[in-house]
Amino acid sequence: MKAYRTIDQIKKDLATGELSCLQLVEFYVQNIEKHKELNAFIEVWDQEAKSRALEIDLKIQNGTAGKLAGVVLAVKSNMFVKGNRANASSKILDNFESLYTATAVQRLLDEDAILIGLCNCDEMAMGASNENSAYGVVRNAANKDYVPGGSSGGSAVAVQANMCHAALGSDTGGSIRQPAAFTGNVGYKPSYGVVSRWGLLAYASSFDQIGPICKSVADAALLTEIMSGVDSFDATVTNKSTWDLQIKEYIGTKKFAIIKQALELDGLDKEVKSNFENAISKIKAEGHSIEYVDFPYLDYVVATYYLLTTAEASSNLSRYSGLMYGHRSGSAHDLESTFVKSRSEGFGAEVQRRIMLGTFVLSSDYYEAYYKKAQQLRRLIKDWTDETLQKYDGLLSPTSATPAFKIGEKASNPIAMYLADLLTVQSNIAGGPSISIPMGENSLGLSLGFQLMGAMNADKDMLSIANKLEGLLA
Repeated sequence: MKAYRTIDQIKKDLATGELSCLQLVEFYVQNIEKHKELNAFIEVWDQEAKSRALEIDLKIQNGTAGKLAGVVLAVKSNMFVKGNRANASSKILDNFESLYTATAVQRLLDEDAILIGLCNCDEMAMGASNENSAYGVVRNAANKDYVPGGSSGGSAVAVQANMCHAALGSDTGGSIRQPAAFTGNVGYKPSYGVVSRWGLLAYASSFDQIGPICKSVADAALLTEIMSGVDSFDATVTNKSTWDLQIKEYIGTKKFAIIKQALELDGLDKEVKSNFENAISKIKAEGHSIEYVDFPYLDYVVATYYLLTTAEASSNLSRYSGLMYGHRSGSAHDLESTFVKSRSEGFGAEVQRRIMLGTFVLSSDYYEAYYKKAQQLRRLIKDWTDETLQKYDGLLSPTSATPAFKIGEKASNPIAMYLADLLTVQSNIAGGPSISIPMGENSLGLSLGFQLMGAMNADKDMLSIANKLEGLLA
């Protein structure tokens, strides 16, 4: 089977009869089995996928197929698919079965997408390496000794190793873009509110956003356009029935900004920097202008992000108490021990760490000193980002300051792991769209990512620019 980079390529071969949906599904199922040591999937829905493929093949023959006929997708394990597990790779929800399907997923199904399985991720979407899952470490297909990034590492590896055509991830502080960068994929975080969060297990509700990991910007735009739009179940979705995200061809040159401090980081890998500078040279050679700007809050973005997201996590995860659903400790003997033992047994170390940090910053003695100041910094960061992106067509940076690192290399150092989000969290704090596109490989054959950040709700313009840059940097 030839490698398909875009949905359009799949649709053309389906239309001529050169390919069938069933053949695609069988190919991906074989690859999942072949690469099972990568641990990208928690569940594989092979029989359901084959049955649906036969239905979609009939629709294609009858001329009634939807826009995504033949597109085989995987779903991150923190999203609901009715009748299947949804546990965010945590023991606390080990055998929890979805009672409904997430809005974003249902809209893809309505256009005849085929779901092939549930992808592994960092527990409760908390992590930058996919080492925190209750179901084991996910491994990078380029080198099994290296991480794929997180928290959507399983989704990224599933696409990287051709176990599906595209996959859904969630991005709270870079959890789509960073693993996409580490695996040579495209990862897109839409503006906050473009895609409904109904059916997404919450980590930090004012930051979380669903988005695709795929092989092309064009596919990312199409999948997100289908998922987008108003949803009566989610009041945070912007009041648009649908978003027009079709790539547009633009004439003329663009004006980009680069944050000076991002290229002066002590921890910036030499090969990441050189590849990024080569990419900038190509962009300049096309006639686009580049200016370096001063971002006075770079040293504060990670602290701001973690103070606010852990506070929200402390609130969101309080519902997992061992009473109504989820894991209940067999050794609990009263109400307090039910809470303590169920949560201690059900949550892993990283999730416990973030819950405790969030509870601390929300406590009456420290609320003013930490949480309130972090909210004030969030406003300053958002205002700076919005004002800068009124002057420029995009902010450019490496997606990550480093390439993928070895499994276990940062596992014992939470601060080093948190700093892996340094170049991605600004977009989540400000709320606007950002995308990671491939930027070549380092000398070890590990993929590197190039990040473009756009203005709030200017997703179509950003995607159109990213589409041009994708071709330029290929």
